[in-house]
Amino acid sequence: MPIATYAGKAVTVNDEGFFEDPSQWTEAMAPEIARAQSIDELTEPHWQVIKFMRAEYAEKGTGPTVRVLGKTSGVSVKDLYQLFPKGPAKMAAKIAGIPKPRGCI
Repeated sequence: MPIATYAGKAVTVNDEGFFEDPSQWTEAMAPEIARAQSIDELTEPHWQVIKFMRAEYAEKGTGPTVRVLGKTSGVSVKDLYQLFPKGPAKMAAKIAGIPKPRGCI
């Protein structure tokens, strides 16, 4: 398994860069992961989605789809695509340190 280093801590990731063990993630890592995804700054709406993603993963064992995110995170689908332009569920999951949600390609 590949190793990535964020906020000075080495973590195990899969071939696509998603965390193998979400418990290794810290909030300090998120801005570095976001910059690697071409997001220069994490705003409050970004954090709202990131925290929602982590909570959904903790509760259900998988991250939510874009449709679920748009309906339940408090951020509209249109805004999700502005915040995470390369695919909201996939990008937000990576930044949140959780595995890629089912259904994401």
